[in-house]
Amino acid sequence: MRGPLPGTEPAAAPLALSTTESCAALVANFGLAIRQLRERQGLSQEKLSELSELNRSYVGEVERGRAIASIVTAHKLAHALNVDVAALLRHGELLERQRVAQRLRLAAIAC
Repeated sequence: MRGPLPGTEPAAAPLALSTTESCAALVANFGLAIRQLRERQGLSQEKLSELSELNRSYVGEVERGRAIASIVTAHKLAHALNVDVAALLRHGELLERQRVAQRLRLAAIAC
C-alpha cells in the first residue's frame, strides 16, 4: 500500500466530521471559493459562465454547493478565474479552517 504523495498529507481536523459531513463541507467550500474569487475579479456569474463555457445556472449551483463539480468543471472554472485547480482547493480549505476556528471561538465563549 502506498502512502500519500509528499506534501499532500491531510491536515489534522480539530473537530472530527463524518465522511458525509466532510464531503458536504468540501463541496460547499469549493463553491464559496469560486464565488469569492469571481467577485474579487469583478465578474458576474454570467461572465464567468461565458469564460468557462458552462451554463450560468450551473455555475450558480456550484457556488451554492448544490452541484458537485467534476474535475473538468473545476479546471474550466479555474482557467476562467486565472488560477489553477489546486489554488481553488487551497482556498476552499482555508475557508474550512476559518469556519472551524470560528466554531471553536464560539464554543469557548459558550463555556
